[in-house]
Amino acid sequence: MQTTQKNMLAAGLAIAVTIGLAGCKPDRVSTKGAADGAAKAVAKFVADPNAGSVTGVVHFKGQAPARLQIDMTMDPACGKGAANLTEQYVVNNGGLANVYVYVKSGPAAAMQAGPMTSAPVVLDQVGCRYVPHVIAVMKGGVVEFRNSDGTMHNIHTMPQSNPGVDVSEGPKGAPEQRRFDTPEVMIPVRCNNHPWMNAFINVSATPFFAVTDADGRFSIEGLPPGTYTLAAVHEKLGEQTFQLTVASKSQATAEFTFAAQ
Repeated sequence: MQTTQKNMLAAGLAIAVTIGLAGCKPDRVSTKGAADGAAKAVAKFVADPNAGSVTGVVHFKGQAPARLQIDMTMDPACGKGAANLTEQYVVNNGGLANVYVYVKSGPAAAMQAGPMTSAPVVLDQVGCRYVPHVIAVMKGGVVEFRNSDGTMHNIHTMPQSNPGVDVSEGPKGAPEQRRFDTPEVMIPVRCNNHPWMNAFINVSATPFFAVTDADGRFSIEGLPPGTYTLAAVHEKLGEQTFQLTVASKSQATAEFTFAAQ
């Protein structure tokens, strides 16, 4: 898993997926429209003076499946960097990385909160892998897709609720931006050129979410006082929920435990 990606408010998840090695489909649109649309969607966020926070950890119980090295020899440009390992299960010190944690339900003040910023969330392509492996954005927010590699890449999303993305990016090409308006968890992202590449985009209904870091830890700040249901979602292990109460100006804790199926 990748390092923690937090929402800006929150101070701020195998190898092959059998996707045909079809050529990239040019489906480019102006990034200006996406950025302008995101700006219009931004509501002024007023922080609750009594807000609290929640910190926690997502544990992994048992022996995690070994991470395997990916054979990338089909594209010589991909073999020049560091070894690329599978990312379905990244476990360090008993903690599970790349888990999307979000507020599933809570007080009206939290569920109706607007975004704090319209800054795009970046999903890059580095060493023929998506970085980070799991990202999250609030509904109405923008994801910026980058290609930092010296080879052609493709961004192909497979959502259930949001419009799909299928665009090509040349070597170190110009970024592409897309707006995501509908809450959705674990939207798969693939590259039509390199079938081992995969990532996931999450779209939150609120600005209160996080992605666990390499040790499975997360933090969500700015929560209005009240009772919440937090959900933790892993790309292979599904979703778990946890109920807790956030008191005024206090920090609550939450823990999840996943095990290999």
